[in-house]
Amino acid sequence: MTDDLCDLTARELVTLYGARRASPVDVMKAVLERTERLDPAVNAFCQLADDALDLARASESRWQRGAPLGPLDGIPVSIKDNISIAGLPTRFGSLATTPDIASSDSPCVARLREAGAICFGKTTLPDFAHKIVTDSPLTGVTRNPWDLSRTPGGSSGGAAAAVALGLGPIAIGTDGGGSIRIPAAFTGTFGFKPSFGRVPHAPRGPFGMLSHAGPMTRCVEDAAQTLSVISRPDSRDWYALPFDGADYVRGLSCQPVPRGVRIAYSPTLGLPLTVEPEIHEAVIRATTTFGGLGAYVAASDPPGVAHCNAIHTTLWRACCRQLTDDLSSGRATLDPSLQAYADAGNVISREALLGALIKRGELGAAVNAFFEQYDLVICPVYPGVALPLAGPESNGELFPHFTAWCNQLGLPAASLYVGMSATRVPVSIQIVGGRHADALVLWASHVLELAFGRAPFGELPRTLSAPETRATAV
Repeated sequence: MTDDLCDLTARELVTLYGARRASPVDVMKAVLERTERLDPAVNAFCQLADDALDLARASESRWQRGAPLGPLDGIPVSIKDNISIAGLPTRFGSLATTPDIASSDSPCVARLREAGAICFGKTTLPDFAHKIVTDSPLTGVTRNPWDLSRTPGGSSGGAAAAVALGLGPIAIGTDGGGSIRIPAAFTGTFGFKPSFGRVPHAPRGPFGMLSHAGPMTRCVEDAAQTLSVISRPDSRDWYALPFDGADYVRGLSCQPVPRGVRIAYSPTLGLPLTVEPEIHEAVIRATTTFGGLGAYVAASDPPGVAHCNAIHTTLWRACCRQLTDDLSSGRATLDPSLQAYADAGNVISREALLGALIKRGELGAAVNAFFEQYDLVICPVYPGVALPLAGPESNGELFPHFTAWCNQLGLPAASLYVGMSATRVPVSIQIVGGRHADALVLWASHVLELAFGRAPFGELPRTLSAPETRATAV
């Protein structure tokens, strides 16, 4: 089999497995070979598992017996390095951690293993996932495969770059303010942040009230299939929603037709921000597409997004302070931008913190009422396309203006590719649903994917070279 296996979706690979036209061993070898060849330029991975081929052989045997564990059996999946894989260190992208071997899998990894998926490597992130670009003192700079002078976003930047390059068809990222959706938008991949608690996540740590684990893929169906697996219950997460056994792949075709669906569109979410014309046009084009299919569409800003962003600033700084307080040593090795967030958290009073949490609940009620009028919101993921590596983003000064409100309110949200910019980098839009409307957001994403197609990943080069991107781990 050839390197072309790396360009197939998980669904396409499973079809080949069932027809005996390819095996998990073929695919795993192809992914590892492409990773060895292309990853030095983009720096998407910080660790690879030694047992990947052994797991592929076990999966191959199950397929040969006609007894696969499910529709992800034998599919390579990468895992962001703030999620534990038993047998590998979990470094959180930070020199302040030690390379201790994890003794157990995090919930989503455990569910993927039970389904036969091959969790074959850990992807890069900024220091403790604290910012929306991916570079750290531990692993260095991660680059965007569409343009190596640009960032893939963060904090799940390594995951996004890996999927775009075909270094595994599925990645698991985390999102505390936009960390799945912004990298997905910058790389043209599909990123889905589930409702808060939909995917059990443990240990949650200082960012536990904001963080969501979710899939990053090349197509909506693969994300839906992954969500059906990783949303299965795990008692280690006290915040987890009751398990409802939803089949999110089936939901892609079982939701209502667009006629009757109520869509609000908002190019700025009511914020005083300048959105690049290509992003504005993408929002209008996506909305017009739904209108042409019979949906009701109207311009309307969800209430309180600016207030949500202010709350996010308060809570994020407080979380960073708690994180650094919990470190027994090593604060001096942290990214300076993380240290700055923690220092800002030191001046937040208990009254201000409690006030932010109370206001958060009030805004949640107002947004719940908004979603009684509308089923979905279409808006930007970020004001522009993938940013250059050099600039204020390197210092952690950028803010997830259009994404953080979904974390504050626990809303399901997706980043979906809709076209290429004049500079040949992806353009994406965000689809947001009301609380627990995960299936509806995935359905809407699938409708637009059928209309606009997927990113032209085949245009990405098969050979890459870039300046040295890795730092020296200690």
